[in-house]
Amino acid sequence: MNIKNRKKLFLIPFGIAAILALVSYVVMQLWNHLLPEILHVGAITFWQAMGIFILSKILFGFGGKGGPGGAPWMRRKQMMEERFRGMSPEERDHFKAQWKDRCGWGRKGEGWMGRDAFKGDKPEAQFETKEEKSKE
Repeated sequence: MNIKNRKKLFLIPFGIAAILALVSYVVMQLWNHLLPEILHVGAITFWQAMGIFILSKILFGFGGKGGPGGAPWMRRKQMMEERFRGMSPEERDHFKAQWKDRCGWGRKGEGWMGRDAFKGDKPEAQFETKEEKSKE
C-alpha cells in the first residue's frame, strides 16, 4: 500500500469525527436558541445534540451518493419499480391479480371490507329512500 493512501486512510476517522462534532454543535445551537422560546423545552448539551443528530440519521437515512437517500421504509415506491423492471409482462399481470384479490382493488360496488360500505350485507330491496318513507 502506498504511503499517501495510508495517510488518507488514517485521516478519514478524524474527518468523520470533526464533521459529526460540527453538525452536533450546530444542532445544539439551533435547539438552544430557537426551541426553548417556541416550544418551551429545556436547553440541551453537546452530547444530547449529537444523540439527536444520530437518531435522526438512523430514522430518516443517511442519503447515499447518486440516490435520494432515506430509510428503506421511505423508498418503497423505488423498490417496487425496481422489482417491476425485472418482471416479464406475464409476471406483472399475475402479481397485480394477486394484489387485487388480496386487497380488493378494482371491485366495483364494494367497500374496503369486501361489501358495500353503506348497505352492509342487506339486499337493496330492504332499503327505503326518504321519499318512500315520507309517503307512508
